[in-house]
Amino acid sequence: MSRTGFRLRQMLEAGACTRCRLCAEVCPAASAAASGGLAPLTRLRGVETLLLRDRRLLSRLLRRRPPDPQTLERFAEDAFRCTLCGRCETVCPLGIRLKELWAALRGELVRRKRFPAKIEAIRRHLEESRNVFGEDNAERAEWVEEMRRPPDHGFRKERAEVVYFTGCVAAYFPLAQKIPVAFAEILEAAGADFTLLGEEEWCCGFPMLGAGLMEMFAAFREHNLAAVEGRGAKRAVFACPSCYRMWREHYGAAVELLSAPELLLSLLRAGRIPLKELPLAVTYHDPCDLGRGAGVYEAPRELLRAIPGLRLVELAHHGEDCLCCGGGGNLEMVDPELAARIAAAKIEEVLATGARAVVTACQQCVRVMTGHVRRNRVPLEVLDIVQLLRRALAEPKRPPD
Repeated sequence: MSRTGFRLRQMLEAGACTRCRLCAEVCPAASAAASGGLAPLTRLRGVETLLLRDRRLLSRLLRRRPPDPQTLERFAEDAFRCTLCGRCETVCPLGIRLKELWAALRGELVRRKRFPAKIEAIRRHLEESRNVFGEDNAERAEWVEEMRRPPDHGFRKERAEVVYFTGCVAAYFPLAQKIPVAFAEILEAAGADFTLLGEEEWCCGFPMLGAGLMEMFAAFREHNLAAVEGRGAKRAVFACPSCYRMWREHYGAAVELLSAPELLLSLLRAGRIPLKELPLAVTYHDPCDLGRGAGVYEAPRELLRAIPGLRLVELAHHGEDCLCCGGGGNLEMVDPELAARIAAAKIEEVLATGARAVVTACQQCVRVMTGHVRRNRVPLEVLDIVQLLRRALAEPKRPPD
């Protein structure tokens, strides 16, 4: 057993890198910062350095000295200046599982007490409030009051077929709250039997993964599993790709897990979501955790193509090759300026399509891209696919008086 937080496979992968630099060429953080220190290749070398520190005999044989404190400090800061988008992994000719390696690296740096100050704030918020923002967790479902006709039960049912796991961003950011409002209204119109967990919903754990705090995760996982299973649900649905990815990869849930586009597509195919004409040219941004993370590419596009009058124009980089918006990996908390530069590059690519709106399937992507658009007065609409589908939802015909 290693004295590091790296698995044996990860140690071998770190040493197997051929230095081809393909990962450096596709990294959005390295491109936006124009800094070799942020390139995946540099992080891989840092992983090797950390491992060598724990293998002192090998280090002496190779005549390598451990890094000085200042160099290690700088490397630790740079290791957290990454969106964890996974684009580097898609081009690695050796198939090195880089996303897992970056998460393990952050955990190792936290273990060594080398991390940005913001990480401690994330830990404190999660410990005290059970959400990443430190908000009152009893207010998780208050967005229901923003619906046109909020039901008296507030979608808090003791039993339901589907649990809608809202996520921290959609629960607390006013801009993002429009997404669960739209989703709930569509589900209600489709006659879906669903419930919210309200204050019983805790953070999914994805911010812990990005912050190197996975030692906290087990308690959150067990709590959320019990809350969902306690509703007798057969399915759990997520409009947040990061929540969806976390549940898919780390929960081992007995219920079926669906992203919002997947559930909506099944309802659409069943004829339960009538759509009206919506003449609009849009482009679609694949969220990193929904696309590269979960392989959901076609469901959102099929939903878009089903809207009468809508025209879909693909981005130059789309699908597995889609460029990150800058909102992942806790980067906004660690380096907001770098996150903004990545977002600027994303919006430039969107504008090049000539589309009037960019549609995505992630509240964090919506929040980040909208922030750039508003700050720079860019004539572009940013929408989650749930919001767009709600706009295209045909209102039921009222019987004549």
